[in-house]
Amino acid sequence: MSHRPSQGTTDTAQRPEPLSYPFWTTEGLDLHPDYRPLRDQPLAKVRLPFGEDAWLATRHEDVRTVLSDPRFSLAEAVRRDQPRIGRMPRAGGGLIATDAPDHTRLRSVLSKEFTARRIERLRDRVGRIADGLLDRMVQAGPPADLSEDFAFPLPMTLICELVGVPREDHGRVRSWADIVCSGSASPEVLQKEAADFFARVNGWLHAHRQEPADDLLTLLVRACDEDGVISEEELVGVLNELLVGGFVTTTNQIGNFFSLLLLPRPDEEDLLGRLRAEPALIPKAVEELLRFVPLLNGLTLPRYALEDTELGGVLVRAGEPVIVSQAAANRDPEAFSDPDRVVFDRPGNAHVSFGYGTHYCLGAHLARLELQVALERVLARMPGLRLAVPVAELRWRSKQFFSGLHELPVTW
Repeated sequence: MSHRPSQGTTDTAQRPEPLSYPFWTTEGLDLHPDYRPLRDQPLAKVRLPFGEDAWLATRHEDVRTVLSDPRFSLAEAVRRDQPRIGRMPRAGGGLIATDAPDHTRLRSVLSKEFTARRIERLRDRVGRIADGLLDRMVQAGPPADLSEDFAFPLPMTLICELVGVPREDHGRVRSWADIVCSGSASPEVLQKEAADFFARVNGWLHAHRQEPADDLLTLLVRACDEDGVISEEELVGVLNELLVGGFVTTTNQIGNFFSLLLLPRPDEEDLLGRLRAEPALIPKAVEELLRFVPLLNGLTLPRYALEDTELGGVLVRAGEPVIVSQAAANRDPEAFSDPDRVVFDRPGNAHVSFGYGTHYCLGAHLARLELQVALERVLARMPGLRLAVPVAELRWRSKQFFSGLHELPVTW
């Protein structure tokens, strides 16, 4: 591992003009090269398409500090012109817009449902959903779009089942998530779609109040109506985060994982072949792929300094926002030996893909399970899996929240 020279603390007044951010990756799953030189400098000031300028943390140590130190507030962003990619600022009301003690109170309603032991009980159900999707793909015959036919419906079906969304509304959950994550919807379109979606949410809540079920919706309703732990507004906010956050990131990572495994990697290990030969490696492979694949293009939620705080060689003044690049932190040579190489059996893989500290991803165990099952079932069911088009014909996303392919055409 490298050793950086120590940096003195730099006051904000001495910093150069902000860098344009995010650093859009136009093709492939490699980390954008502009991140690398930033690790050897004090924190950089960046300017996003909307909102005020922010500090950008890229080092593993600095990122973990911002994510876990209570001096950096998520809740404060709701009251500010928060730095962001899309035009519409993030609203309050859910887990990702609160600090302790409110965040702790909201999280306590659901935390027991997302423990590693509780989630492990879902492995057979996830496997059955995966096999059902693969049955349809095999019956229809190759080629297929692994993203549309598998990566989307697997986690979306599961989170809708866990929450208690009627099957006929599963598609509406997806279309709402597409709108939210596009970053390009006009305020008028977003307002119209939100009114329709939350009218449906209110219908689900009414139905569950009339006929409780063994699902997360009923759990939230009881926490609101009987226990008084959360308000109606908070219930709706948490539910929205559960549904959108419960499948969008996992969907994209399933597609990205297989993209990485299927793309030719000259002079490097045959990753797909190794997983076929050693399926017991899949849990560790999932952790390494989570570390290696840069999922978000500058989407991390800003945190505001509540007091003057030294960070990464810079004095961040009270009231200034900081955003972090988890992707850059996951490739920090101070934290990971040979960080730009995929090492399935990497020891001590302390990646920050699920965050760190109080706001560590509630659904991390669920995402891990889905990613493991996705790799296991596809590799077992589709011998000879390969790209169905030349690499040059693959369409990579550009200037969107999530890195990856628009579609993943495969054959087997």
